[in-house]
Amino acid sequence: MFQFFANIFGYLLSFMYGIINNYGLAIILFTIVIKILFIPFSVKQQRTMKKSTKMQEKMKVIQFKYKNNPEKMNQEIMELYKTEKMSPFSGCLTAILQIILLFSIFYLVRSPLTYMQKIPTENINQYVSQLQESGKSVSTAYPEIDIIREYEFLKEQNPDDEYIDRANLQMNFLGLDLSKVPQQNLTDITVYIIPVLYILSSFISIKLSTSMQQKNQKKAKDGVILEQTTGKELVPEEEKNEMDAIMQTNKMMSWFMPLMSLSVAIIAPLGLALYWLTNNILMILERLILNKVIKDEEE
Repeated sequence: MFQFFANIFGYLLSFMYGIINNYGLAIILFTIVIKILFIPFSVKQQRTMKKSTKMQEKMKVIQFKYKNNPEKMNQEIMELYKTEKMSPFSGCLTAILQIILLFSIFYLVRSPLTYMQKIPTENINQYVSQLQESGKSVSTAYPEIDIIREYEFLKEQNPDDEYIDRANLQMNFLGLDLSKVPQQNLTDITVYIIPVLYILSSFISIKLSTSMQQKNQKKAKDGVILEQTTGKELVPEEEKNEMDAIMQTNKMMSWFMPLMSLSVAIIAPLGLALYWLTNNILMILERLILNKVIKDEEE
């Protein structure tokens, strides 16, 4: 499935490269286009998150009120979903699309000659064999990146090959070689620039997301309290402590994803890290804009 979408995205990236003739700029433009196409899902996700935060506060009241009557509690929770016109599976589609996008882009950047340049597999295998026979280093994880790097040598070996010129990709971006893998070039300081910028943008994104979530939770909690006829909060201190623990766990998980992505960026070509960096920057701008728009709509 991921290969299927990587092949489709490959046509788009190839089109961008044909216009700009630079792999790095093509990835940036490609990321912008993908982000624009996903705006409707992002808007829906942002609205769902705000609504879910309010519902969670109401659900805590229901869970405490009917904690000794599970059947009644489940009925009230389902009634709450109906009242708020939400599904327990809200947000699942967006999450699935994000996973598909993540792995599809990884396949695309890992094998640009297959998915972007549409070079047949048999030709790629032939180039790999020629590099190995000549004693040149070929990565088992990213052989197509090595083919791009050794284009001049392979061109001499295959002067009549109709596909070899497709391997001549311009991988230099602002002085950075996007074909390099940090793990394989530990002494080259330049390979750390994009991964470091990526992790910094991740920290900013997490901080922004956490801040927005806390504001939404406070607003939702205040709204639920005002709805109580007694004017008193129905959730006891121990329940709040439990929710604080859950929030802390969620916060830790939000840090886990960028750290995991960074570990992948270290062993992957810099082109992948550039995509993640661009996507992070666009995500920060998107959250700020959508939060302002949705806030204005609510007011």
